[in-house]
Amino acid sequence: MAFPYFPHTDEDIRLMMERAGVKSFDELYSDVPEEFIYGKEYDLPSAMSEIQVRQYFEKLAQKNIPLTCFCGAGSYDHYAPSVVPYILSRSEFLTAYTPYQAEISQGTLRYIFEFQSIITELTGLDVANASMYDGPTAAAEAMMMALASAKKKTRILLSRTLLPQVLSVIETYAKYHGVQLGYVETRDGVTDLEALRIHLKAGDVAALMVPQVNRYGIVEDLSGFAEELHQQKALLVTYCDPSTLAVIRTPGEWGADIACGDCQSLGMPMSFGGPYAGFLACRQEYLRKLPGRIVGATVDKDGKRAFVLTLQAREQHIRREKATSNICSNQSLMALYATVYVAVMGPEGLRKVNDISYASAHHLHDALLATGLFKEVFDKPFLKEFVLSTTLDYKTLQQALVSNGFFAALRTEEGYLDFCCTEKRTPEQIDALVSVITSLVNN
Repeated sequence: MAFPYFPHTDEDIRLMMERAGVKSFDELYSDVPEEFIYGKEYDLPSAMSEIQVRQYFEKLAQKNIPLTCFCGAGSYDHYAPSVVPYILSRSEFLTAYTPYQAEISQGTLRYIFEFQSIITELTGLDVANASMYDGPTAAAEAMMMALASAKKKTRILLSRTLLPQVLSVIETYAKYHGVQLGYVETRDGVTDLEALRIHLKAGDVAALMVPQVNRYGIVEDLSGFAEELHQQKALLVTYCDPSTLAVIRTPGEWGADIACGDCQSLGMPMSFGGPYAGFLACRQEYLRKLPGRIVGATVDKDGKRAFVLTLQAREQHIRREKATSNICSNQSLMALYATVYVAVMGPEGLRKVNDISYASAHHLHDALLATGLFKEVFDKPFLKEFVLSTTLDYKTLQQALVSNGFFAALRTEEGYLDFCCTEKRTPEQIDALVSVITSLVNN
């Protein structure tokens, strides 16, 4: 055999060609014009043994510079107990895919059900789905869902305090779906309620999407938002960091109709941007507008607990014109990651994560201000992330931090510098970060 790692023997290949009615591989491509067939030798590197391949990639890996992360902006360096990746690595989970046949997919259906249950508990809403790729695409689906739920309304409002990547994805979806967008401006770092009232006077607003913890790390006070929107028969959609929902008011408590966000903060590795998992939850009355799938619990003919696909709003299950979304992957593995993480941490563990993150972030915030090199931008409550202004050259600052092993001082569109602390950041790391910054001036 030319390629011993291929499973087919020469006899297998002969039988397949015989069944196909050909005598050689060249005959399989007889319909392709000769000028389109590449007849030269392929410019491929020499073959390597397994140990050589490992050594090659180990050498490449040595070029990476491990950095301690002090940035947020939608991706957070939280710790996950070692049992979480261990459970995910089990073959029955690692190879799980879409649960088309309930009879042989009970394990997959169960953890999707548990994921949905966790999301409803965190958000305080009635129902949650699976199938969201990440936070920004979940937000875009929430926009489409809100528009379909609000009768005779044509415009979706977006708060300017949403993360830039969330706004960008929503705008892309809106452009190709013909959705009209409006923007609610900020006042002192938070969504301006008075600006919302002005928008609502037009009478065409289907929904407002606003973050609960915004792009500056500020915990927004959404008092009055739901009331103003509901008076005009419009919906309130909140974009959430689910980890923070263990300690701040839930979307349900704010009177939100729909909640969405990214589950990355539930212990998932940052992984240079993915894979993550989004979530989407809503009140009972909007259940049939949810995209993706919903798993429900029932009993089988023997009276034993069983799980089924209760709602499947995709075009492969129903008429295409009735489909609410064409998302094709249920992000099952990452939904399991979030489920196991929350189950292991429990309510007390999630609160402790936020308590430590809060204390560390405020330690760093106060230490940076004490250097005299930074100024407060917004005097608003924050949990684990904040922005400051400085006259320091941000490129010089960032290079000095990277050279000393830190990824920090992410520059925002406005020119502020973003800092973030999770429970993984120690007082020693914080003091070392501040020391690097002060040394720029002292030297």
